[in-house]
Amino acid sequence: MSVEPGGEVGGEITKIASEHAAQNGADAAAPSNHVGQAMRRKEDPRLITGRARYVDDITLPGTLWMAFVRSPEANAKIVSIDTSAAQEHPGVHAVFTGPDLTDLAGPLPMAWVPPGIEVNNPEHWPLAREHVRHVGDPVAVVLGVDRYGVVDAAEDVVVEYDALPAVTDPEAALEGPPYVHEQLGTNKVHEWSLPNDRLQAGFDEAEVVIERRVVNHRTAGAPIEPRGVLADYRAGSLTVWSSTQVPHFVRLFLAILLGMSEERVRVIAPEVGGGFGAKLQMTGEEVLAAWCSRKLGQPVKWIETRSENMAVNHQGRDQIAYCRMGAKRDGTITAFHVKIIADLGAYNMLLTPTIPALGAFVMSGVYKIPAVHTDVVGVFTNKCPTDAIRGAGRPEATHMIEVCIDQLAAELDMDLLELRRKNFVPSDAFPAEMATGVIYDSGDYDKSLDKLLEHVDLDAFRREQTELRQQGVYRGIGFSTYTEICGLAPTRVVGPEGFGNQAGFWESALVRVHNTGAVTAYTGASPHGQGHETAFAQIVADKLGVDPSVVEVVHGDTGTGPEGRNTYGSRSLAVGGESLARCAKKVADKARAIVAHQLEAAPEDIELRDGKFSVRGSPDRGMTLAEVAGAAYLNQVPEGMEPGLEETSFWEPENFVFPFGAHACVVDVDAETGKVKVVRYVAVDDCGKAINPMLIEGQVHGGVVHAIGQALYERVHYDESGQLITGTFVDYALPTAAELPSFELDRTETPSPVNSLGVKGVGEAGTIAASAAVTNAVIDAVRPLGVSYMNMPLTPMRVWEAISEAQGRKEGVSA
Repeated sequence: MSVEPGGEVGGEITKIASEHAAQNGADAAAPSNHVGQAMRRKEDPRLITGRARYVDDITLPGTLWMAFVRSPEANAKIVSIDTSAAQEHPGVHAVFTGPDLTDLAGPLPMAWVPPGIEVNNPEHWPLAREHVRHVGDPVAVVLGVDRYGVVDAAEDVVVEYDALPAVTDPEAALEGPPYVHEQLGTNKVHEWSLPNDRLQAGFDEAEVVIERRVVNHRTAGAPIEPRGVLADYRAGSLTVWSSTQVPHFVRLFLAILLGMSEERVRVIAPEVGGGFGAKLQMTGEEVLAAWCSRKLGQPVKWIETRSENMAVNHQGRDQIAYCRMGAKRDGTITAFHVKIIADLGAYNMLLTPTIPALGAFVMSGVYKIPAVHTDVVGVFTNKCPTDAIRGAGRPEATHMIEVCIDQLAAELDMDLLELRRKNFVPSDAFPAEMATGVIYDSGDYDKSLDKLLEHVDLDAFRREQTELRQQGVYRGIGFSTYTEICGLAPTRVVGPEGFGNQAGFWESALVRVHNTGAVTAYTGASPHGQGHETAFAQIVADKLGVDPSVVEVVHGDTGTGPEGRNTYGSRSLAVGGESLARCAKKVADKARAIVAHQLEAAPEDIELRDGKFSVRGSPDRGMTLAEVAGAAYLNQVPEGMEPGLEETSFWEPENFVFPFGAHACVVDVDAETGKVKVVRYVAVDDCGKAINPMLIEGQVHGGVVHAIGQALYERVHYDESGQLITGTFVDYALPTAAELPSFELDRTETPSPVNSLGVKGVGEAGTIAASAAVTNAVIDAVRPLGVSYMNMPLTPMRVWEAISEAQGRKEGVSA
């Protein structure tokens, strides 16, 4: 049956649209099995050929550049600021200091805090007022026509400081003074607990108790693209381009702080060259660029230097944990207690007090421990603030658990994998309510470990290890069996009655089919390297029976599509992807109704097969999506149905999702120098159903490197006076391909019941798992040398010192 709705004119329009669709592939029959395929990333051609646009690539007429005057002192009163010399520089239009920002509605926001507690939250302004509290704290901003001229002018701003003692050790800071915020009379930010009333009973049942001080040192996000912002205020409206993970949050807070209607503020995240949580923030630089643009009536631009990024972009980790794990002699773990002292730096930023608490919800790990209790103490120090960095509390928790598991195995003289298996939550227990009160959605921990051991022959490794030790080569193996909590977040947990007293973290989607059958999918998620344009196109294409090449995914622009909640916490696929899937299903359901109307069939008899909506049992009677769109826009639809072919969805999960896996790391340690070499790394991850295996592998690669970097190389280090020692990549060592082996990756698939796609997150999985695997491997390697425990970073000096100290003890005993 041929369909040509709308008479002669309508038929001609449909014909033209169909011809256009055929030329562009939108009308071609497409198999509905793109999900699960290792499809190459749609984003990559523009990214690898230099055709992408980052903030620094965007230029507006009349743009003024912005440069900051930043404090060289870690703690000081501002006595005076003389800007006269800077103002006389050629091309300088203005110089502003903190007291000039009198019309801001408030300081920078702290938006999320643990529930039921008081948090000390002193005001944190975009430009310091009267006092600076860490090196890099901004005190003035210079604006002018030349990018480098404003930097020269900023050097001529004369600031007189009255330097004060600084505190950089969080445990010393708790004793105080000196106080970071003198008016508080304390450096304690907050105390919070996720308690368990069975804790004491659990330790009473224990026959063995181990205690360790586990240090998770401070690290930098170090995105390949530092931050940048371009603000343009004109005719009462503000447009901001920012290298951010959260354009919708930035729009909201800019509107609040500038006293503007939200609909008059548009925030665009163009290409974002890496985020890793470091761009999950509402920054003073964004506020200042917007404020200055409105004040001066010209666009204002700022591009962060690498040294600025290392000094003032929020940092991560920096936790000291006192861990106690109790067990019976047969290996049954009875209790786990952790007290975390979290160094929050000088100020609370968007999520700062919440980050240490996030790990508490997975402090059970993959184990059926009956009593798990977490205490958190937040502390101010004279350092750059901490906030979310890839994993945000969960890498720290996993590191504590998995290091303690190996330490317990050594204490019990028990095989470390046997100990893990003995305590795994069994696969038939899911959904599993844990001692933390969290319900894990699905899991099969034995299966992932079994898969890992298909790649790693542990018996053969131990034989090889013995032989190598006889040759003076100290090789070790470390394991990490992990889970994480992601897919933020159900309102019942994070809403007004739950954790953090915040709005629900749903996600939005809008799917529009054009006249030609091409598809535009708008998402509230905002990528920074994950491959959203590819994975989301695969999902939508399967729902609509088209090829992913004709699905354009639009993101990162608050002026297009519905309100969004953006990207962090491995939520993009589990929440954003599910929202798109549901939205595309709405479109497909409407398409079925239109086809049924056109073909005089029942809607329930219309199926999507081989890229066509056809009558079940009569595949020749059908319409492509382009033909359906033609009918929809010509209003050839059932009575009572609106014309057009687009739908909007907002979807919120009922629970988090809990990816898991098993990782193994093999290292060699040079006993003479302490240098650690990663010889082999094997990872088996389970993130539910795979949308695109290639994207999964890319995410795992990056995550593992991130954690290996922390374990062996990276450390943000301040001296006792608060001076940043690791301010450049000369001092802050990032791993390169030369330091790493080729990773061996595999997967298991345990679908999540939380969403229709069966998916879980994977962007942070490698980071969450790997630091413990590396640490355990290094300890395993040097046990014969008398070293039974070490904390990160496992740099050559620290490893050599541990070996030397152990050998000294051994010699002392011998003597």
